[in-house]
Amino acid sequence: MPDAFSTRNLNITTGSDETVVDITRTCDAYLREVADGRDGLLNVFVPHATAGIALIETGAGSDSDLLAALRDLLPADDRWQHRHGSAGHGRDHVLPAFVPPHATLPVVGGSLELGTWQSVCLVDTNRDNPRRTVRLTFLG
Repeated sequence: MPDAFSTRNLNITTGSDETVVDITRTCDAYLREVADGRDGLLNVFVPHATAGIALIETGAGSDSDLLAALRDLLPADDRWQHRHGSAGHGRDHVLPAFVPPHATLPVVGGSLELGTWQSVCLVDTNRDNPRRTVRLTFLG
């Protein structure tokens, strides 16, 4: 019987611009390797203080809309008390309160059970850190 618990770290380069990175296919590939057709849960976690995980439609403009909404809600200006890094970097440290650093998702028959237009995405507004780790953990 396969292990009931499995973890893998992904290393993702996000670059120097705000971005939404769709990692759904990578999550699916991971589950094909470790879930062995079982039901369970996939936890997606980004161990960074300035990034988050979102379930959102991609490819139709929603990812750009999310970044625009975050710019409106959390402008990159000098209002933030947290001031190291690039101008407005303090807003990046507030991001995880709005886009949490984790998601726990149902796995049915070894596959993610997402809605029709849902994708699993890494949201990174921090231009100072171009490399991110995302930890995938399957429990099933």
